[in-house]
Order: sequence, then structure tokens, then C-alpha cells
Amino acid sequence: MYLNRFKSSVWFPIAVLLIAMTSIQGGAALAKTLFSEVGAQGVTALRLGLGTLILIVIFKPWRLRFSKEQRMPLLIYGLALGAMNYSFYLAIRTVPLGIAVALEFCGPLALALAGSRRISDFIWVILAVFGLYLLLPLGKNIGSVDIKGAMLALIAGGFWVLYILTGSRAGTDHGPATVAVGSLIGALVFVPISLSAASSELWHPGIIPIGIAIAILSGALPYSLEMMALTRLPARVFGTLMSLEPGIAALSGMVFLGEMLNGLQWFGLLAIISASVGSTLTAQRNKATIESITQ
Repeated sequence: MYLNRFKSSVWFPIAVLLIAMTSIQGGAALAKTLFSEVGAQGVTALRLGLGTLILIVIFKPWRLRFSKEQRMPLLIYGLALGAMNYSFYLAIRTVPLGIAVALEFCGPLALALAGSRRISDFIWVILAVFGLYLLLPLGKNIGSVDIKGAMLALIAGGFWVLYILTGSRAGTDHGPATVAVGSLIGALVFVPISLSAASSELWHPGIIPIGIAIAILSGALPYSLEMMALTRLPARVFGTLMSLEPGIAALSGMVFLGEMLNGLQWFGLLAIISASVGSTLTAQRNKATIESITQ
């Protein structure tokens, strides 16, 4: 009885989304523990390869049909998905998980603010740039952030932007099932690349079960939970909650990996989260205003 009431309450999709974000970052932390044995590339091969197999079983992509106009966006979407995973795992070899996710988040944040002329949005830009300044070692030692790893996280954010732009076009008719096709495209390219640089320990019997856990925690489970939350939450609330992901990543890094951030890094992380929350709230408010005027 209590469970049924909870499922029908407003708190259920919020709890589901928080679980999804925790699952993704828990999966990333688990993946990082394997780096010393199979390398970042080996983990990428496990994540993409096994994750794709799980998605294929769930969504059965061979039943889908894509129009001629959707095929090129679908191809770019799949390649962006694979490249995003590949560059992100290379980034977290040397960069704390929370900082890497915050840097990656700058991609979607830049997309949300691109072309804006509102004064409020310039505040979010300044706040995000300030957060980047605190997170990156720009000419002075403010922490132990590796600049190459930081650049890889930003590159992953760039591929995330491409993933968003092309995914909305490729998935018009098939929704979340498009992820299975995109993941297959990405896996066909980046799994062989990753395997070529992976350690031979990748094939150890004890590694595969951990790889399956990573694939579930970082892919199949959160994708399903996010879709459940997205259908029950207003876009403004969904976007605002998703902005908390860098903070969840930082906590995951602390709890599971012992990655401690200094005060300035936490402040930079908070600045980027605030910029993301602010841009989400402003964008949704302005969208609602425009729609009310045009009706």
C-alpha cells in the first residue's frame, strides 16, 4: 500500500532520477578500479561492448526502420556516443571523477547558452568560466588536475553536444530504442580501437562479471530509469536535477576511490553546477513565456 502511494507521488520520479545518476557515477567509479588491470581502453571496450549487447537484447534494434533523412544523424550520433565514452574514460585515468564530470558538463551547458542575448544568461556564462578557472591548472598550481586529462574531459563534453544535437533527429520515431542502434555503431568503431590498446588481463574470467556490472550500472539501468523519470517530471525539474550530477560524481569519487578535492575545486564544482541549474531554470521560464505569448 505504502509503495503504491509512493509510486504515484511526485517524489517517485525524483528518487528514480537520483538513483540513475548515482548508478552512472557508481559505475564510473567501479570502472576506474579496473584501470590498473586492463587499462582505460580495456574498460571502454567492456563498457561499450557489453553495454551494447544488453541494449540490443532490451530494445531489439533489428525491428527499427530509419528514414533516409535520419541515417546520417544516426551515424554521427553513434560515433559521438562511442567517442564520448572513449575520451571520458581516458580523462578519468588522471582526473578525479567529480572534476571530469563537471568539465564534461560544460559541453551541454555551452549548447544551452549558445546564441543567447539575455543578461541573465551571461551571468551563467561568467559563473561557468569562473568554475573552469578554479578547476583547471591555468598557469598556477591550484590542485593536482592533469591538463591532458582535463582536455580529454572537455573533448568528451564536445562529443556530448554532438550526441544531443544528432540524437534528437535520429530518435524522432523510435525514442530510447535509438540508443541501442547508436551504441552498436559506436561499439563497432571504438571497441576494436580499445581492444588494440587493452591489457591481456581483459580476458581474465574474473574481469568479465565486473565488466557486466559496469555496463549495467553505466548504461542499461540508468537509461531505463532516466526515461521513466523524464516521462513523469516537467523538463525544468528534470534538467535541474540532472545538473547535480557533477556533485554526485565528486561524492562517488570520494566514497569509492578516495579522491579528495580541495576547497577551490569544490567551489569551482559548485559554480558549474549553479550555472547549469540557472541556465536550465531560465531557459524553461523563457520557453513558457514565449509559448504563452504565441497561443
